[in-house]
Amino acid sequence: MLKVSDLTEVYTAGFLQRGSVVAVDEANFAVQEGETVSLVGESGSGKTTTAHIILRLLPPTSGKVVFEGRDIWAFKTKKELKGYWHKVHGIFQDPYAAFNPIYKADRILYQVFNLMDRGVRDRRRLVREALEAVKLRPEEVLGRYSHQLSGGQRQRMMVARCYLLKPQLIIADEPVSMVDASGRAGILKLFLELRDLYGTAVVFITHDLGLAYYMSHRILVMHKGRIVEEGAPEKILGDPQHSYTRKLIADIPLIGRKWEDI
Repeated sequence: MLKVSDLTEVYTAGFLQRGSVVAVDEANFAVQEGETVSLVGESGSGKTTTAHIILRLLPPTSGKVVFEGRDIWAFKTKKELKGYWHKVHGIFQDPYAAFNPIYKADRILYQVFNLMDRGVRDRRRLVREALEAVKLRPEEVLGRYSHQLSGGQRQRMMVARCYLLKPQLIIADEPVSMVDASGRAGILKLFLELRDLYGTAVVFITHDLGLAYYMSHRILVMHKGRIVEEGAPEKILGDPQHSYTRKLIADIPLIGRKWEDI
């Protein structure tokens, strides 16, 4: 379904562009239909930049992202782009920057239908069902501006947008970072339901190896822009090969272990 080949992103600094930072360094991986692949690494490892490139929000310095056999940067027409964003949709890490502050929740959710067939009917019912699926009460969300909602409510709204679209691929960048523990399990369960019912694939970006283990068919460990290790969750956590992976595992807090033992 998705193939990322030699993906590289270099940021330049300053007016004269004398400095540069390699955010993504020749990353290679693929995602199959119905597969959940976790991209794991510390902050600054290049995970979010990779997500933005796949979502066609940021052009790569070099390399390719191929979806269903086509380079996504070959899409030029409005129809092609809308079709791509219907099939590949994102959930962003920062729910405060994800929505236009002058739009009410209703408009934010109804905009999803612009990516869909115009023949979709009973949109109000579909919106209410999507909100209820992510454990939001429609009467507490609809009619409100985004600044009147909590971070958790905003993040659930992003998941509700995916529920409405039923995309083939979800790029989920820390999708439960603003959600409390009780709501986190519900959102993760919803991802699994979309995968099982509609064959939705997920690129799950996280720094939490526990969540990656729970959600994934495969885990990709990213360090300084490079994929340094890849494998099944049991293999990655049970027999890590790269020193960076071992460090990530060693940093996981354990009940009963004292700080001075770390």
